[in-house]
Amino acid sequence: MKVIILCGGKGTRLGFETKIMPKPMVKIDSDPILYHIINYYMKFGYKDFIIALGYKGKIISKYLKKKFKYKINLKCINTGLNTLTGTRLLKLHKYLKNENNFMLTYGDGLTNQNLSKLKTFHIKNKKTATMTVVRPPVRFGEVKLKQKLITNFKEKPQIKNSWINGGFFVFNKKIFKYLNKKKNEMLEKSPLEKLSTNKQLLAFKHHGFWQCMDTPRDKEFIKELIRRKKAPWLKKNRETY
Repeated sequence: MKVIILCGGKGTRLGFETKIMPKPMVKIDSDPILYHIINYYMKFGYKDFIIALGYKGKIISKYLKKKFKYKINLKCINTGLNTLTGTRLLKLHKYLKNENNFMLTYGDGLTNQNLSKLKTFHIKNKKTATMTVVRPPVRFGEVKLKQKLITNFKEKPQIKNSWINGGFFVFNKKIFKYLNKKKNEMLEKSPLEKLSTNKQLLAFKHHGFWQCMDTPRDKEFIKELIRRKKAPWLKKNRETY
């Protein structure tokens, strides 16, 4: 099964670094976050990758072809500078015509979910799309008060009552029927909304680690996990949710 990684966005919220390099190439240790994403898929046996390029794509292509030479089957495809996620995927259709199902993720998110179970869940349920959903941590510590006394404190607990898009998908080839060929569109808007309406969008609940790198704060949090040797995606014993 092929893995698509969307790496075309500008990542402006990350600050000055993305003025000189694309977001997936921002380093979180000696290597960029994109290396960690690909390496995690490789742990589950994935070797065929299609990278959808856009902003400063040549930097990504040059790095990957050198870093993963002889290790994976790699296609780096320029899908346009201002192309939105749904249209980026549509532009890759010709590279996926022999695939009944394929993986897709973004070039800025990390997880310790079991990708084998994600794939099995998708194939077993025979829907067009499966989305990993997560409960994200809140940005600040949570306190419980009794008058002036703090009775309980949790640093950045997970939100208990809602799920969000975790950014790790499996799609059936039928997804291309939901993509608009006439206008530039986001995958996360009309296509996923139509899939939901047609009862063709499944949720794969992930209760373990998940973190996207949208802001400098996110980046520093990820770097600190690595520095303290507490990065869940690097551990040998992957979680089994």
